[in-house]
Amino acid sequence: MDSARIQQLFRDAGAERWHVPQGAFVDALKRSAAKHFAGREPSPAEFDRYFKSLHLPDLALACACALGHDAAWDHFIIEFRPSLYRAADAIDPGGGAREAADALYAELYGLKNKDGARQSLFHYFHGRSSLATWLRSLVTQRYVDQIRAGRRRDPLPEETSPAAIAARPAAIDPDRARFAAAMRQALGLAIAALEPRDRLRLGCYYSQEMTLAQIGRLIGEHEASVSRHLTRIRRAIREDVERRLRGDHRFSDREIAECFASMTADAGSIDLGDWLDPGQGRKKSAADRSMNEELS
Repeated sequence: MDSARIQQLFRDAGAERWHVPQGAFVDALKRSAAKHFAGREPSPAEFDRYFKSLHLPDLALACACALGHDAAWDHFIIEFRPSLYRAADAIDPGGGAREAADALYAELYGLKNKDGARQSLFHYFHGRSSLATWLRSLVTQRYVDQIRAGRRRDPLPEETSPAAIAARPAAIDPDRARFAAAMRQALGLAIAALEPRDRLRLGCYYSQEMTLAQIGRLIGEHEASVSRHLTRIRRAIREDVERRLRGDHRFSDREIAECFASMTADAGSIDLGDWLDPGQGRKKSAADRSMNEELS
């Protein structure tokens, strides 16, 4: 691509509206072309036809969201959340797919760090379909994965049934109690070290089970900002917990992984309300399990 063609594509995409650096937009175009042409070297005419076929404004928005630009995220939440929920309700009118839709936001923003950079799902949007179509396919896939995971957790058939299978009793891990105790201690200290406003956000979301919109109205923030702050807080807690497990308990990387696994397995015994809103009764299991899984 020559400079003039790049400039034209950049303008056609409206990338300046979202303050997307031209280099980042060009990288997105290269990823898209590499995926489409699968290693073969296309002619300039093929390149030109391909780039003209892309949903360029959607690609520019995805680039901006992957970079964490607030204005782009606010626009994305307002414009795409309703269609995402409609798609989820079409998949499962009972509301089961909405959980998969909500879980997508963290992945789209980027929870995992690699070499200090967030890994956003938006990097996998190539613009060949509209952003709305791509999101619907993601919700569908996540919902299918959710159903499959649920089936793996279904109880085994009765021993007397024809479908019964022989199974060994699960071995009891002698270190599980030690790991769980260390994890509870480190998690409590990490939460206690948060700024009061961050503890309020966590308490509202996990302990009081408020929606992002409700939290935003309470503390005067847009729901997209609340979502980003919760992502930041979860990441900070995980890093603090890992540091405490490594420094205070001298745990290895393998032992730290076991600590997080013990927290997920024992979600029902860990009451976040002990740290977030002591003394207030609530339905704890679902909220605790949610945070435990997100940290793990």
